[in-house]
Amino acid sequence: MEVRDGMQRAYSFIVQIGNIGIQLLWRVLHLLVSLLYIVLGITYVVESYVISSGLWKKYRAFNNGKVRYLAIVLESEEAHQTSRVIKLLLWLKAIGVKHICLYDVEGVMKKSREAILEKLNAVTLFEEAGEDDKLASQNCMTLEFASFSDGKEAVTKAANLLFRKYMTFTDLDRDQEERIFTEAQMAEALKAIGCNGPEPDLLLVYGPARCHLGFPAWRIRYTEIV
Repeated sequence: MEVRDGMQRAYSFIVQIGNIGIQLLWRVLHLLVSLLYIVLGITYVVESYVISSGLWKKYRAFNNGKVRYLAIVLESEEAHQTSRVIKLLLWLKAIGVKHICLYDVEGVMKKSREAILEKLNAVTLFEEAGEDDKLASQNCMTLEFASFSDGKEAVTKAANLLFRKYMTFTDLDRDQEERIFTEAQMAEALKAIGCNGPEPDLLLVYGPARCHLGFPAWRIRYTEIV
């Protein structure tokens, strides 16, 4: 009995030591990860300050010729902050970005369009610009406002247009291969309904989500997303 009791006490002691060791190891790992995130956060803030202040020579000169059309994707919560959106647009205009598409899922910025345009000078809406001037070099800024409904509506209208044009009753006896829609036909249909906007050279996503949040996929085939 004494031997058995001694073994049980020894086992209990070993278990307690093991539990304490595991808890200590977990707390140490948690502390290290927290310190890592703090260091990364400080590094990000310092890097942003250095770049924005022009101290980093690599980012001092901006080649706006490489970004002819810029798309900005905001989450709805960010899109409600109209003053920050205006500040961002003024900064982009100052560095030479002239053609911008503002996108959010719920169309918040669309509803705030008038308030945004009032704070900006020499701004033209994309749909009002001439076909030859939309991406031409010009002094004024061109703005496009888009939302998730635009993409769904565009696909629906384009599909109806293709159906009316190619899938008529007189074509039912033709070969099935002739009724397969190509990318060129879809692009033509989107252009016909006025939804075939230019492909952005760069798409900036603001918010915790790391996706384009429903931005029209046919416009970002070769777009760099950041």
